[in-house]
Amino acid sequence: MAIQMREHKKDSVSEMIEWLARFGRTANGGVTRLLFSKEWREAQDALKDKMESLQLQTYFDSAGNLFGKLLGTEPGGKTILTGSHIDTVLDGGKYDGAYGIIASLLATTRLFQKYGFPKKTIEVISLSEEEGSRFPLTFWGSRNISGAYNLENVKDLEDDDGIPFLEAMKESGFEPKEYQPSIRTDIERFVEIHIEQGMILEKNQNTIGVVSHIVGQRRYTINVVGESNHAGTTPMLYRKDAVSTTSKLITYLTEKAKEFDPQLVATVGKLNVMPNVSNVVAGEVEFSLDIRHHQEDVLNRYCEDIFTEFERLSTDLEVRISQWMDVKPIAMDEEMNQMIRQIATEKDISYQDMVSGAGHDAQVFASICPTTLIFVPSQNGISHSPKEFTRIEDLETGVKLLTEALYKLAY
Repeated sequence: MAIQMREHKKDSVSEMIEWLARFGRTANGGVTRLLFSKEWREAQDALKDKMESLQLQTYFDSAGNLFGKLLGTEPGGKTILTGSHIDTVLDGGKYDGAYGIIASLLATTRLFQKYGFPKKTIEVISLSEEEGSRFPLTFWGSRNISGAYNLENVKDLEDDDGIPFLEAMKESGFEPKEYQPSIRTDIERFVEIHIEQGMILEKNQNTIGVVSHIVGQRRYTINVVGESNHAGTTPMLYRKDAVSTTSKLITYLTEKAKEFDPQLVATVGKLNVMPNVSNVVAGEVEFSLDIRHHQEDVLNRYCEDIFTEFERLSTDLEVRISQWMDVKPIAMDEEMNQMIRQIATEKDISYQDMVSGAGHDAQVFASICPTTLIFVPSQNGISHSPKEFTRIEDLETGVKLLTEALYKLAY
């Protein structure tokens, strides 16, 4: 069979990053592409056209995931899946997620140009959703494939504008009444390449991060309930000041995290004070708590410690603790990681092993098949921002390494 696939002039990694960033570009150079939005659908359709121009077989599943397939020659063979997510946070960067899709597309087409059809099918995936930016759920794309999600999980969800998930899904062209489970049992391995979204690689002057684990995440809403009262007539001794107590709790959990384990992080990012009036002692404070580590035992011990201390510090106030996320830590496949290390060594690419402090679709796929997650550096560690940036040289090195990995896995 004649090989007619060719790499177009604009199909360099940097130009494709800029091309995809046009869909959802914000006024200050960021990108907003929320699940089932107009910009999201335009980007998926543009990627579908690009895949077809490179002679990949394309299709959408019912969850909105886009696939570009390079069919393998082995009958009944397994699939090597590679890619990342197309959605962004509000006013996010142009590399997060998008780079993994583009790198996978370029690696696959370069392999076909050089070697023809693979033995095992390679599919490039543009996952429909990972960030949780529009609706209160994450990993809609990959968790449909793993079987963890279906329409039951989203039937009551709405975005901040009150638009139901199922209505947004229908408006984007994915009719809920025609939904079919997206569960896949033919995926032999999953490879995801992603920007680091941190500063470790850059500070250590390494080009590739080989991820050993993705951290577990626990998220809580904490309510400290005291008593609202007059700021001028209520003596300090008799106050039930929710703000004062909350400050003690936050100080304790922060200082404890610093001494507990070097890789443990605990974050209070959201704070609501009620009634939030300057001359009233606050009667209630609600704050968020995000805790991450790659070992379940560390998470357990830290949570037990701080919540026990919360009881002691709150004295005559009530502290209500509500957990709404519990994502388990997960290890990447060591055999695949060793393959990545070997490629990096052979290609004289500087690398290091590391733990991912952010969640990625790789953690979902790792529950159903051997999975590896590869990082390239982020300048100044900035991500989820229009200032997100990775050098062209590092982007291209990542593509070259991914190309070699896919060759070893599929050819």
